[in-house]
Amino acid sequence: MYTIGLDSGSTTTKGVLFSNGKLLDKYLIPTAGNPKGAMSEVVEYFKQNHAIKNAKLVTTGYGRKLLPADLVVTEITCHSKGAEYLHPGVKQVIDIGGQDCKTIQLNGKGSVVEFNMNDRCAAGTGRFVEVMMRTLGEDISDLDHFVQGAEPVTINSMCTVFAESEVISLISKGEAREDIALGVLHSIAQRISGQYSKLRPVRGEEVLFTGGLSKSETFAKVLEQYVVAPVKSDELSQYAGAIGAAQIGIKKLK
Repeated sequence: MYTIGLDSGSTTTKGVLFSNGKLLDKYLIPTAGNPKGAMSEVVEYFKQNHAIKNAKLVTTGYGRKLLPADLVVTEITCHSKGAEYLHPGVKQVIDIGGQDCKTIQLNGKGSVVEFNMNDRCAAGTGRFVEVMMRTLGEDISDLDHFVQGAEPVTINSMCTVFAESEVISLISKGEAREDIALGVLHSIAQRISGQYSKLRPVRGEEVLFTGGLSKSETFAKVLEQYVVAPVKSDELSQYAGAIGAAQIGIKKLK
């Protein structure tokens, strides 16, 4: 049986294809303001590249209700099951997406104990980093290389609009752009650590880092300083929601 897990995010749309319980393929594209179209494109990709006629479809994320699906599941549940798949036994998860940040505490078996989610402010999200990097004249994809060897400059503003103005002011004062960029990462990590601490985590217990920003090794290291715990990611961390959706589908849609 084929199962497609689809995670419709504000920035990117992620899909995974499982066959008989094994991960067969993955696909990620920009959402580009058209979540329904992006979701359809991901499904079509799997059907064309694997000659699939029938597949169970499980959706999650912002656009989860835009396509007819066999099962629709909330983001927190999917990210929890995806985290368990990537790192069995994990109890602490931080997911930073384009427009939100989720901190999740699990029971070590993929079930949610407690969580909180910031989806009303861009501060602490991938979007915040993207805007600041654009203001600095750099692309977010070059983040790790850009800040290599930098010393962080303090960024006081957490509102995206005010922080952008602060960054422009720092540039005009002659601060190195790479130092400002690293300062942005520190300011986000500090904010997220406050959100994370509300879960009353076991200090020092490993944290699984998922979402788009998990691709940044530099940010993972910065985050470690603030949550006071090892922060690990996986090559499939950005697909955690989609993987979780597929895993739920495999169990419920037999």
